Amino acid sequence: MNIHNKRKYLSFLKFKRDFQHYGLEKVRSYELILHWLNNRLSRSQFLILSGILVGCTAGLAGVLLKSLVHEIHYLITNKVHFEYQILFYIVFPFLGIVLTTSIVLTLFKGQDRKGIGAILYEIAQNSSIVSSVKMYSQIIQSAVTVGLGGSAGLESPIAVTGAAIGSNYAQTYRLGYKERTLLLAAGATAGIASAFNAPIAGIMFAFEILLTGVVFSDFIPLVVAAVCGSLLSRILLQEDVLFRFYARESFNYKNVPYYLILGLITGLYARYFVVISQKVEHYIKSLKISRLRKAMLGGAALSLLCVLFPPLFGEGYETIKAFTNGNILSIMDNSLFRYFDIGDWTIIAFLILVCLLKAFATSFTIFSGGNGGNFAPSLFAGGSVGFLFAVICTEIGFTNVPVTNLVLVGMAGAMSGVLYAPLTAIFLIAESSSGYDLFIPLMIVSVISYLIAKWFSPISPELKSLADEGKIFTNEYDKNLLFSLHTKDFIDTDSLIINENAPIEELFELVKNSDKNIFAVVDDSRQLRGILSLDDIRPYLFNKDTEAALHITQLMKVPPAVIHPHDKPLGILQVFDDTGVWNLPVVNEQNYFIGFISKSTILLSYRQLLKGYSE
Repeated sequence: MNIHNKRKYLSFLKFKRDFQHYGLEKVRSYELILHWLNNRLSRSQFLILSGILVGCTAGLAGVLLKSLVHEIHYLITNKVHFEYQILFYIVFPFLGIVLTTSIVLTLFKGQDRKGIGAILYEIAQNSSIVSSVKMYSQIIQSAVTVGLGGSAGLESPIAVTGAAIGSNYAQTYRLGYKERTLLLAAGATAGIASAFNAPIAGIMFAFEILLTGVVFSDFIPLVVAAVCGSLLSRILLQEDVLFRFYARESFNYKNVPYYLILGLITGLYARYFVVISQKVEHYIKSLKISRLRKAMLGGAALSLLCVLFPPLFGEGYETIKAFTNGNILSIMDNSLFRYFDIGDWTIIAFLILVCLLKAFATSFTIFSGGNGGNFAPSLFAGGSVGFLFAVICTEIGFTNVPVTNLVLVGMAGAMSGVLYAPLTAIFLIAESSSGYDLFIPLMIVSVISYLIAKWFSPISPELKSLADEGKIFTNEYDKNLLFSLHTKDFIDTDSLIINENAPIEELFELVKNSDKNIFAVVDDSRQLRGILSLDDIRPYLFNKDTEAALHITQLMKVPPAVIHPHDKPLGILQVFDDTGVWNLPVVNEQNYFIGFISKSTILLSYRQLLKGYSE
């Protein structure tokens, strides 16, 4: 029996013991069956079974969240009546953000790490272990935020929920890091697939965003999870809830110039969107007020924007469907623009303001206390930019402008530039519109937008700070492995120390009775004064003539550099290379000596980790 099978068998025996000890009423019987299957099936077979189970569960979570938001929308739009429509847009967006913040503070003790960055952080820094609370907390928070009109998307919360489901499933059956990461990604994949009824886009999302820098060879569990999530979405959700588009034109190669220009426009717009998001985030974080007051401020700003421009209310998918169906006038009926003579240039001015203000509406929603992501906002903004471009081209005098196609590929372009996920954007729109003949314009627009975004910032600005701190994986695999290591694991806290005022005989005695070849010289408060190596001491060990005149401070030397416990292994290795030494002292901020760290220890751990990833 190999090590893997032994581990599974011991896990099964432990669960059986618990089952017998606590009795049937305290143990879920289906877990006993799955533990038995884990022991009987091969690794690949059990992972495929796990992919199905995780996919179905995450898919149901996605369906539940979509249905909740749909029901909340139906309730507030059909059951709640205001004498003036303006009150509707004043009350609900504000209420959504304030309620979400209150829920986070009271029910979840202020823990509100959200977004795709949260998943990437757990993969890189927490061995893909996601808190079980996230299996339901994201659903509750985002349902309140978006259901009441928050200008954000449900897809990121769905992905986080699915990731938590996959991670906790793997923890329950004591699977290893690789399997845990795979099922985490499978859960997120199923969530995205159910949100858009787009299984291929869900898989591309896992490859492009979640599994960046993760080396793995299993992908079938991702496929079956995506299929399960998409099927459940298709079966259980009503047609008006699904992210589907039916109106479009056939691809004509003569329209390629439109797509080239739109690629440039959406790329620049995506950059505008992320810059505004960063500025709003920085502004809200800099405010010296309570989180509830920040929520009230953000809610008030969002309500004002929704009053002026109702398309900013909620996810905005209905607005995009109106664009593709040519119902632009119905969108403007509830806005202040209805008081103007609605001509083509009025529509253009309205669309320009909607595109520019969408970045503010989304940022205030997310960063002031709401819960949501940039999936839906980027798609809405891209569709609006595409429709705006089509209207301008028509107004200038161009004929046969492919309006619907420009809306669809504009969605892919903005999403590609905002999320740095061109393949996800391409397949998402292709699947959602059954527009596989649009692959060429989708690729043109998405790639151009992505390249422009990469030109401004090689890493998504949303994730850049985490990447710079080594808290998430990137495409640089060597660095990813080093970021997986932790400095505290390499510090030799049993390092030998000697007081600077100690007699030289004590030092010689320490050398004779120790196998260490480096020593720390400290003062009475253990502040580091210098270091001594065996090479520094050896010439005087057997020289009785000089022994009496020697003092430790004469032999010690200043270390070429010092390490702090919060320094990253990658930076520490750079210090070793710069100084040319193999051992360096570790001190805290007060120069208190903690221990020595060895270059060879880090390299050995790196080699073992590399070997584990290669197997």
